[in-house]
Amino acid sequence: MSDVSVAAEPAYGIVLAGDMDLIRRSHDRFQELAVDCDHMADAVPVKPRPARTVATEVSTEGPGTFLGNERRTITLKPSDQPGWWFNRCDHTDYLPVGVSVMNVWTTGSVVSNIVLRSGPPSNYIRMVEHMIALRLGRDVDHLVIELSSGDPPLFDRGSLDLLEALDAAGRQDVPGTVDYVTVKETVTVGGPSGSFLTLMPADPHRPMLTLDCAVDFKTAIGQQRIRFPVTEEHFTYGAAARTNSSASKKLYCQTIGKCFADIRNLGYTEKNVLIAGRRKYLNEPALMHNGKSLEAVWHRAVLDLLAALALIDRGRFLGHVVSYKAGHTLDVQMIRLLYQLDLLKSVKI
Repeated sequence: MSDVSVAAEPAYGIVLAGDMDLIRRSHDRFQELAVDCDHMADAVPVKPRPARTVATEVSTEGPGTFLGNERRTITLKPSDQPGWWFNRCDHTDYLPVGVSVMNVWTTGSVVSNIVLRSGPPSNYIRMVEHMIALRLGRDVDHLVIELSSGDPPLFDRGSLDLLEALDAAGRQDVPGTVDYVTVKETVTVGGPSGSFLTLMPADPHRPMLTLDCAVDFKTAIGQQRIRFPVTEEHFTYGAAARTNSSASKKLYCQTIGKCFADIRNLGYTEKNVLIAGRRKYLNEPALMHNGKSLEAVWHRAVLDLLAALALIDRGRFLGHVVSYKAGHTLDVQMIRLLYQLDLLKSVKI
């Protein structure tokens, strides 16, 4: 378990992991960043509602993320069991894998992604973030996601194909109501590169989930920052954002990376990944705002950060989240520490 600093600041609270001085300097740099897009005026409190699952079974397919042009299918199925579950139909002897921080196996190395696993090593699912983020972007609380392997599709439009399938499946209420959780106090984890992630408690009088997210790349992506409440409208907009790669990493994957099994058949193309060179994009960026592409920061906020919060299986997270230069490793570290240090509490709606 990481050591917890006893020092605290109002802006980032208790530092659970990382260097306090580095976090303080990074926070100052974050505060100096201009906000490219601010939707905080759209924020409204959440309301009580019954728990829901999908009304009908629905499927969608695309090329495998790690198996080149081989097609992969995802099927969304109704469930009366609380939570989200992955079921690999090619492993009939294994139990489904619950969407929980307790089942995170790794966050990758060259290809950064969240991998869930339960039981034997072969019962894994890679690149789950682009699927489980939908748990907080839509009103589906019980769901089974069936796959034919541990290699999900990688779509040309971020996770929009999967989101459209989820919406097409309709909804049905199930017994019980939705549980909500927040942090007991403001907490921060920091990374060695100056990244940090801060979670703040929900306002008991106006409970909601809001994000203030910034990225800072030494490529054409540069500095980007957005602020918004998590609503279906904003989630739909951000779900179209593709993952991004630098031109140097793309070259590595196409050359030296061919020596490694996890990279050899990587299904990245110029359609499904945003590729950024030092000074310009190598393909057409999306999600333009005032002449600037914010695709990278929308992807980080909607399909990466919300995926990490979806790993909290005790309820839907509410509160204010600040992310600066963070990624999957720091995200998962934060959620693990919330469990290890008993920092979550219920929110009454």
